[in-house]
Amino acid sequence: MTIRGLTRWPLWRRWFGTRAERAAERFLRRRGCKVLGRNIRLPMGELDLVVLDGEVIAFVEVRSTEGNAVRPMQSVDNVKQKKLSDLAVAWLQRNHLLGRAVRFDVIAVSWPAGQREPQINHYPAAFEATSRFQMYS
Repeated sequence: MTIRGLTRWPLWRRWFGTRAERAAERFLRRRGCKVLGRNIRLPMGELDLVVLDGEVIAFVEVRSTEGNAVRPMQSVDNVKQKKLSDLAVAWLQRNHLLGRAVRFDVIAVSWPAGQREPQINHYPAAFEATSRFQMYS
């Protein structure tokens, strides 16, 4: 039985996404990052992970796939980057942290067939902030 088409199902996608986010969180903790929040819901959307890496606040977008595809990294397009930038400003304002050093990371988590552990690719500073975020930097 193949599970290829099942990622279109909301429950499956949520389970798969949560599994990838937890793997990404473990990955970042092992590298010394302090997790400030996971699945942070704001009126305009959700931040997957917010971590403190030294003195830098990193907003981490987690992308996952069943295999070894490059697609997760490519899916963080300009529209998604703008949305993440706006979410970051809202989160920073809410927590009185405007003016802190920040970056935007992408973590691609792939689940190769037959392997228990995922393959994780971390792209620190994957993109620059866009839109109104720039006035706060």
